[in-house]
Amino acid sequence: MIIRCYGARGSIPVSGEMYNKYGGDTTCLEIRSRNDEVIIVDAGSGIRRLGNALMDEEKFHYHLLFTHSHLDHIMGFPFFKPIYDKRARIHLMGCPATQGNIQKLLSKAMSAPLFPIQFDSLTADIEYEGECKLDFKIDSIEIIPINLSHPNVGMGYKFVEDGKSFVFLTDNELGFKHRNGRTFDEYLAFSKDANLLIHDSEYTGYEYQVTRGWGHSTYLDALRLAQEAEVKAFGLFHHNQNRSDDQQEAIVEECRSINEERHIDMTCFALTQATTLTL
Repeated sequence: MIIRCYGARGSIPVSGEMYNKYGGDTTCLEIRSRNDEVIIVDAGSGIRRLGNALMDEEKFHYHLLFTHSHLDHIMGFPFFKPIYDKRARIHLMGCPATQGNIQKLLSKAMSAPLFPIQFDSLTADIEYEGECKLDFKIDSIEIIPINLSHPNVGMGYKFVEDGKSFVFLTDNELGFKHRNGRTFDEYLAFSKDANLLIHDSEYTGYEYQVTRGWGHSTYLDALRLAQEAEVKAFGLFHHNQNRSDDQQEAIVEECRSINEERHIDMTCFALTQATTLTL
C-alpha cells in the first residue's frame, strides 16, 4: 500500500514562505493498492495537483471516498481535471448518514452563481454509491469506517492490505464527544497496533481553551492515542492555518522528545503535501 499526501492543512488553503515545508493545500490523500488501484480520500484543494498527476500518468479510474462534507474537504473537486475528461471513471462513495449525499453536495458547490460549470455538464463517467457499509473492499484493500467526533459527524477509515494497517482520523476531536462520535477508548481500539496512524493534531493546549468543541484535537491528545494504541508510526495532520513551518517543527520535536523520555519506539512526523509512505 502506497499513501501519498496532497494536502495536510486544515480549514482553508494558505500560501507564503512560512508554509513552504508543510504546504498550504487542504485534505487530499491518494492510496494505491498492490495492484495499482487508485483510492482518493477527500477533495480538498490538494486534489487539483493530484488530478494533474493522474492525467500525466494517463490513469483514469478512481474510487473517491470522503471523510465529511465541510468545505475544506470538497473545495478542490471543481478543479480536479479528470472530471472534465470523458475517459475518466470516478466511483464516488459516501455514507449519507454521516456525510450527507456527496453527489448532491458537490452539485450544490458547482451550482450558479458559485461556479460557472455545473455538475451535470461534467464529461467523466461519475457513479455515486451512497451506502453506509460496516466494511468493504476496494481491490486488495479492506476498508473499515468509524464515525468521527466532529460537528455534522464524519467518517474515519482503517485501510488494511497484506497484514498492514493504516488508520486515518482527520477532523476528529478526542477531548469532546460530538453527536454520533465515539469515545477515546473506541478510537483506541480502532487504532490498536496500526502500522500507521494519521490523526488530526490541529491545536495546542492553549488554543484548545478557546476551540474546545470545534471538532479538532490537540497534538498531545493525538499523541496519547498513538502511544496507547501502540502504533508503529504517528503522523500529525490537519495543521492549523496559522501554524508556520517553524512552529509545526517545534510541535513534532516535542512529540518526539516525549516518546524518547517514555522509551516509546514510534516514528513521529507531521505530514507535508508531498509526503509519500509505503506499508
